[in-house]
Amino acid sequence: MQRFLLSIVAVLAVACAPADRSDAEADAGGNPYGLRGRVLAEALPMPDVVFTDTDGRAYDLRRETDGYLTLLFFGYTHCPDVCPIHMANIGAVVRTLRPSVAARIKVLFVTTDPARDTPERIRTWLDNFDSSFIGLTGDTAAIATAQRALWLPPSQLGPADSTGNYLVGHAAAVVAFTPDRLARVMYPFGIRQADWAHDLPKLLEIQWSGS
Repeated sequence: MQRFLLSIVAVLAVACAPADRSDAEADAGGNPYGLRGRVLAEALPMPDVVFTDTDGRAYDLRRETDGYLTLLFFGYTHCPDVCPIHMANIGAVVRTLRPSVAARIKVLFVTTDPARDTPERIRTWLDNFDSSFIGLTGDTAAIATAQRALWLPPSQLGPADSTGNYLVGHAAAVVAFTPDRLARVMYPFGIRQADWAHDLPKLLEIQWSGS
């Protein structure tokens, strides 16, 4: 368990505080699968949580992601850097994949700022990156439950400025689940498009030990 916790801690950063690219590069390799992301010492199951998608429908994480490579990210649409960079990089790469590969991938964005991130705002924001991305919202308890299940720190609201705007601290890692709905790899802020292009097809091909 200690080794597992260390692997989780290594990929976490507070959103809106960019990571040093040299650190990301130094820690991206050294795993037995040749991936650019950080392979978890122990796989984690998809959280048993039901959110609401941008069409107002219930979205059961476990049911909806069965059989897909799923990239799950907790962020918010007012984020000035980490969130749009992750989404832009993933979107750019997904559009370059063979259609047969792209069809097997789901990208889920769960807001950490449900008070400001309405379904309409999330949908409009995600469409800037890729219209296939799935936006999800829920109450703060459901969001915190999902974060805890993945050993991610809970999101925290910063102080509001004179106009009422505020930042939200949250984990800056994208969690990758293989089609068996197990979290296998985390991608910290600093991962580049070339890294995603390298890893996404491989994540669908690898025969994972312990599967």
